[in-house]
Amino acid sequence: MYKKILLPTDGSEYANKAAQHAIWIARLNGAELIALNVIETSSLVGLPAEDLIVRIKEMLKEEGRKSLEKISDILKETEIEGECQNEVKLTLSTKEGSPSDVIIDTVKEEGVDLIVMGTSGKHGLDRFLLGSVTENVVRSSQCPVLVVH
Repeated sequence: MYKKILLPTDGSEYANKAAQHAIWIARLNGAELIALNVIETSSLVGLPAEDLIVRIKEMLKEEGRKSLEKISDILKETEIEGECQNEVKLTLSTKEGSPSDVIIDTVKEEGVDLIVMGTSGKHGLDRFLLGSVTENVVRSSQCPVLVVH
């Protein structure tokens, strides 16, 4: 049913829970899994020092790398447990921009059939049902979105 599944991740608890669901669905369908970390740089525009912006970007990239590494670790753990027979092709991707816009653009560019994402990320407020990025993706996506809490 699904050929390509997009898993946006920021390393949050909900993103990691979503990863478990995405891996399971990918295995059942023999689908490719694209783990995507989006570095939001719009808030850096007003900072006064260019070298400060560069250092913050590097920190955000490192945090994103760790988030994607965690997805690889979760996949390896499920392979060891042997939950499903099919192997999952995992593609790791990091992009810059507005998270919801980048997610929607990636769906179109990659021909994604399903998005699996957490209800809110590291920067979301838990008192809301959905984080703003998740809500924007649910409203704008042309493909199904599975939201994991």
